[in-house]
Parts: sequence; structure tokens; C-alpha cells
Amino acid sequence: MLHNKKEFYSGVGLMVAFLVVLAIMFMPVFNGHNGLNYMDNLYNSISKGSAKYIPDLKKKAEKQSGNMITASVVMKDEKQARETAPLFMKSGAMVNVDGSEIKVSGDFGKILTNCLEDADQMFNNKGEGVKAKYASDERLTLYNWWMALKALTKDLNKQKKFVETKFIGDINKRAVECAYNYYGVVPQDIGDKWGIVVFSLVFYVVYTMWYGYSILFMFEGWGLKLEH
Repeated sequence: MLHNKKEFYSGVGLMVAFLVVLAIMFMPVFNGHNGLNYMDNLYNSISKGSAKYIPDLKKKAEKQSGNMITASVVMKDEKQARETAPLFMKSGAMVNVDGSEIKVSGDFGKILTNCLEDADQMFNNKGEGVKAKYASDERLTLYNWWMALKALTKDLNKQKKFVETKFIGDINKRAVECAYNYYGVVPQDIGDKWGIVVFSLVFYVVYTMWYGYSILFMFEGWGLKLEH
């Protein structure tokens, strides 16, 4: 038997309304997207607008011009090595491919500058330029850059070139990864969407409490009590 019918049915009503709103959120009623996808795309576009690291990295890469390196870059397999070799060749480096290993000798600054140019094109959704440059899929090119820089880091660490490897890590994380993940996303300024952003944050808090109170009212109306 119900302890408090009014409270119990109030909780049931809140839960039904909660589920109705939840169902609407999963329908493609927000510019052809469901609510979750719409908000995910919105926050991605806003975060991209503030992730402008590449110009600063380019300036730092220019300071590495004239720093000559020789390294062994070991890729996953022969196919990836063949796909990756042109990245270093377009950087003006001397390249020799032997199986999955790429012997690279060239200007460290020019290699990183070329990588950053490709990442910049991808970040600005101009992947066709990267695709034409290497006659290869632009996403694959950026992925191979990421793998190549990780392999280059391993060899330079063995040579105790720790300043260089730290900079490579910054480029991989803040330029290559960033450009790959944001490719195709149109950046937006949060000031242009502040109303939606504020609404979404308030709605998240209210919607969470909404669910909690519906459970609370149903349980208390049923006669269950939480005790310490």
C-alpha cells in the first residue's frame, strides 16, 4: 500500500515528463540532429575557436632552422614507411627507406615547419591542399605525421636531444592531434552562442535534479525512507 499517494504520483508524473523530454532529445529535431549531437557539435565548434596554437608553434619552429638532425624513424610496417617518407622529403630532408625504417637527415626546423603547414591546412578545413600535396588521403597524412613524430622522438631521446623531443611532443599534441580531431568542424565564438550555452548548462543541472526528485517522491510516497 502507498504511504502517500499524492507524493508518489507526483514522482510518477515527474518521471513520465522526464522520459518524454529524454525521448525528444534523441529525435532529430535540432537542425536534423538529436539534442545530444547538436550540443556536442556546438561545444566542439566553440572549443575549436579557442584552440589556436599553430601560429605560435610555427614561430618556435622557425627558430629551429639550421638545426641539422640524423635519425632513424621506425614505422609500424613497410606500407606506412612508404606512405610517410614523402612527408620528410617534402620537408627537404634526405630519406632512405629500408623496410619499416626510414633514415632521415635534414633540417629539424624545416621538418617541423612542413608538418605545421599541413596541420594548419587541416585545422582550417583545407584538406584538399594536403591531399594534393602528397596524393594521399589527408587524414591518413596527418595520422602518419603523428606516428612519424612519435618514432622520431624515440630516436632523438636516444641521442639525448631532449629539447627537440619536448618540442615535438608539443607539436604532436597541440597541432597534429588538434588538427586531426577538429578537421571538418566549423569554429564559433562563444559570444555568438552564449544564450544556448547558458541554457544548456542550466538545463543540465535542472534536468539532473528533476530525475532525482522524481525518484525521491516515488520512494517516499511508497513509504521508503533513507536513514543514516
